[in-house]
Amino acid sequence: MQAAQRPGALPQLLIPVPLHSTRLRWRGYNQALELARGAKQHAEIDVDADAIRRVRATADQIGKTARERAKNIVGAFVATRDLRGLHVAIIDDVMTTGSTVGEVARICRDAGAGLIEVWTVARAP
Repeated sequence: MQAAQRPGALPQLLIPVPLHSTRLRWRGYNQALELARGAKQHAEIDVDADAIRRVRATADQIGKTARERAKNIVGAFVATRDLRGLHVAIIDDVMTTGSTVGEVARICRDAGAGLIEVWTVARAP
């Protein structure tokens, strides 16, 4: 998206939703990181794939209720840097209930992020 097509300022930092190292090894890539890299090329916004780290492997969210998804993801992420006052965008491929991006947003807020957006490719029902 070009800045001219968007109301307001673009984020200062793109933060892809991290995968746990076990899932990353199995999959071979982080789809959210690949999306963030593409966005960086178009919007010239820095990407920090290490700002938030997934510290706990979680069960797959597929097939879980919204309540189960929210419980499953609690405590799975930590911030690895100070985000004080930064305008950030969390990047994920698909958002279903918002549990994962909600938890990442909470961690970003706790790390001091001033404004937090969520960018996804798709919203699943």
